[in-house]
Amino acid sequence: MVFSSLTFLFFFLPITLAVNIILPQKVRNYWLLFVSLIFYAWGAHEFVFVMIASILMNYIFARLIDWSENEKFRKVCLFIAVAVNLGILFYNKYMNFFTKNLSKIFGDSIVVTKIVLPIGISFFTFQALSYVVDVYRKDTPVQKNPYYLGLYIAFFPQLIAGPIVRYRTIAEQIEDRTITIEKFTSGVRRFCCGFAMKILLSNQLSVIADAAFNLAGTPEKLSVTFAWLGALAYSLQILFDFCGYSSMAIGLGRMFGFEFQENFNYPYLAKTVTDFWHRWHISLSQWFRDYVYFPLGGSRVDKKWKLVRNLFVVWTLTGVWHGAAWTYIGWGLGYFVLLTFEKLTNLPKRKMNKAAETAYRIFTLLCVMIGWVAFRSDGLRKAKKYLFAMLGLAGNTLYDNNAIRYANDYKILLVISLICCTPALTKLKEWLGKKLKAETMVNSVFDLGAVALTIVSVSYLVMGGNNPFIYFNF
Repeated sequence: MVFSSLTFLFFFLPITLAVNIILPQKVRNYWLLFVSLIFYAWGAHEFVFVMIASILMNYIFARLIDWSENEKFRKVCLFIAVAVNLGILFYNKYMNFFTKNLSKIFGDSIVVTKIVLPIGISFFTFQALSYVVDVYRKDTPVQKNPYYLGLYIAFFPQLIAGPIVRYRTIAEQIEDRTITIEKFTSGVRRFCCGFAMKILLSNQLSVIADAAFNLAGTPEKLSVTFAWLGALAYSLQILFDFCGYSSMAIGLGRMFGFEFQENFNYPYLAKTVTDFWHRWHISLSQWFRDYVYFPLGGSRVDKKWKLVRNLFVVWTLTGVWHGAAWTYIGWGLGYFVLLTFEKLTNLPKRKMNKAAETAYRIFTLLCVMIGWVAFRSDGLRKAKKYLFAMLGLAGNTLYDNNAIRYANDYKILLVISLICCTPALTKLKEWLGKKLKAETMVNSVFDLGAVALTIVSVSYLVMGGNNPFIYFNF
């Protein structure tokens, strides 16, 4: 089940909210854990046992780590917990990729596995890992109630697409939280905006992106203009897909009394590649920073080769985290090269004149867009062919009927999408509120607009419109 489905909107969510409001405070956590497991089991009931096993295992190891004062024993428990968590993740997410590549080397002696990927396993595994590590570091108190820990790991708003929530940021909220009218309405507003972003922007942009990338195998049929249009459309699609889901998750959390961290901050306004990763999928970047990069020494190392090593480890793992394919690994290594260059030159902190700053901002966006081409492509060969088409090196024309037709049919959508990549609407609302001296009225008008967009979005779902979800398998 996904948020952008009629079943979720008109069946699961209303019942969950209604019962949650009626129940006493002490019972709500058990209800939310129960419905979260139902949510996870809805489309693939067998995977719920993987989730329950993860909860029980991490509960036991965290309790053992907290109970013992013997540092050696605590380290052994931590090592086993990390190994088992990563083992579950590797088996379910990467075994097919691993055996497929081994079979190419050793032939039919290697049996290629066909394991179905549990939904959101990367997200809930990373949450569980961060909890156990934080208990070991004594950065957070151990949770003695297994049902409460289960709620933290399995809570449905952030279960399948993040943000990756740290236990220490919501530990108190699990134990004691309140649902106010202001917080609830704020959550509804945030959910509506994220829902419209997903349905009206991301889903429609996918039509352009799919049409262009479907021609990657025959790049001579893909004009330069259409290749760039497809890359732009996918860059916008993945932003509004993932940012939309994160916004819906944050909004749902507020409806139930929780506050989750922001996961996006207008990433396409980034000045550097480093700045981009401070703005894109913030919770994942912070996770790798705190649990991989800093423990390796971060940038505070005595030799530059160690800095390069640390960045290599982090960005190889970042690529692998996103999926079991060489395209994801190549995508991660591309960012390793770019970020290593910025770290070694100290470019993000250097003062540049306006012209140089603008030029590097454009360079950053071009690198991000090229990265998304690799991310979207079905294999490195098709990624190479698509990039060649973008450069006019595939025997292709400068423009064709596809470029003209899609640009003309979707020009308004593209303009609106580009505007939504900036805080322009937020700034407009603030300016109108001050100019008219009627902030409440302006806010109400924008809220009505969000509701209207939600109604339009629902109509798209009712009519059976295109509804892909890029991060569903991560």
